[in-house]
Amino acid sequence: MPEFVNPFSGMTPDRKMTDTELIRALRLNLAAEEEAVHLYQAHADATDNELAKKVLLDIADEERVHAGEFQRLINILAPDEEKMLAEGAAEVDEVAEES
Repeated sequence: MPEFVNPFSGMTPDRKMTDTELIRALRLNLAAEEEAVHLYQAHADATDNELAKKVLLDIADEERVHAGEFQRLINILAPDEEKMLAEGAAEVDEVAEES
């Protein structure tokens, strides 16, 4: 499993983050949530235990909600974020239409 750099090593910095640093930290948080979704879904796929599968998929869905919260916060703090995401979505739509 990939390990993300922890900018604080368990301690808060001696100064507050700039908005740019905060956006970068939020991107790491978003990536961690996506990684957790992948991990929990993989564990659910790897078991026949229905209770465990149900719990793992529920937790994965909770992580997807967290990912949405982080993405929304990034969208607010990074003025061009939604434009860039929309540009990427439009590119995929173009390819999908050609298929």
